[in-house]
Amino acid sequence: MYAGAAIAVGLFSVASPAGVAWLRCLGAAVILLAWRRPPRSAWTGRTFLLAGTFGIVTAGMNVLFYEAIARLPLGTAVALEFAGPVVVAAFGSRTRRDVFALLLVAAGVLAIADVRLEGSLLGVLFALAAAAAWAGYILLGKRVADGGNGIDGLAVGFAVGTVVLSPLAFSVGAVWGSPRLLLLGAGVSVLATVVPYALDQVVLRKAGQTRFALLLALLPVTAGVIGFLWLGQVPALPEALGTLAVVAGVALRSPVKRDDSAPL
Repeated sequence: MYAGAAIAVGLFSVASPAGVAWLRCLGAAVILLAWRRPPRSAWTGRTFLLAGTFGIVTAGMNVLFYEAIARLPLGTAVALEFAGPVVVAAFGSRTRRDVFALLLVAAGVLAIADVRLEGSLLGVLFALAAAAAWAGYILLGKRVADGGNGIDGLAVGFAVGTVVLSPLAFSVGAVWGSPRLLLLGAGVSVLATVVPYALDQVVLRKAGQTRFALLLALLPVTAGVIGFLWLGQVPALPEALGTLAVVAGVALRSPVKRDDSAPL
C-alpha cells in the first residue's frame, strides 16, 4: 500500500489527484476482471447492486483521500481519515476493555500521525469525507465478503466505480500519452488496490467488521516500521509511544463474538 501511495504522489505533478485516483480504479478494474472473470450472476440483482455501491464508495474514498493529501500534510490527512474506522470500532465495542483498547488505538494513531490542523479548510473537509467513505467501505465490504466470493464483488464494484467516475478521466492529462506513466498508474492499481483490497475481503470474512476496523490502525505502525528498516527513518518519541499504544490496543481487544462475523 505505501509503495503504491508513493508512486501516486509522484503522479500528482502530471495529473490531478482525482485523476490519479480514477486511473488507480481503472487499472484495478481491468486487472480484477481479467483475473476473476465474475460469473453472470455477479452482474444481476442485489448482488450487483451491493457490489456496485461498494465500488462507488471505495473509488470515492480514494478520490477524496488523494485530494486531501494534495492540500494537507500527510500525517494530518491520515489522522483525520482514521476517524472512520475508529467510529466503526466504537459502535462494535461492548465492554470497558474494548473502550479502553479503542482509546489506546485512537491516541496512538494521533501520536504517530503527528496531527497538525493546518492547511486549507477544503483539505480538512476532503479528509473528513474520506473518513466517512472509509467507514462505508468497511460496512459494505463486510456485506460483500459475506455474500459469496468477495473478490468477484470487488471486481464488479471497481468496474462500476470506474464507469460512474469516468468524467475524471479528462483530468489524467499527460498520463495517456506516456507508456511509462501508464505503467506507473498500473503499479499504483496493483500495490494500492488489487493486493490490499483482495486481502481485506479475506480478513473481513474471518475477523468481522469491528475487529477489522481496529486492525486498520496497524497501517501507520507498518509505515513507521518500513520507514525505519528501509529508509533509516528513526521514529521520534511520540511516534514510538504511539506505536506501542496501537499494538497494545489491538492486543487488548476482546475476542471476536460470533455475531460480529455473521452476515449483516
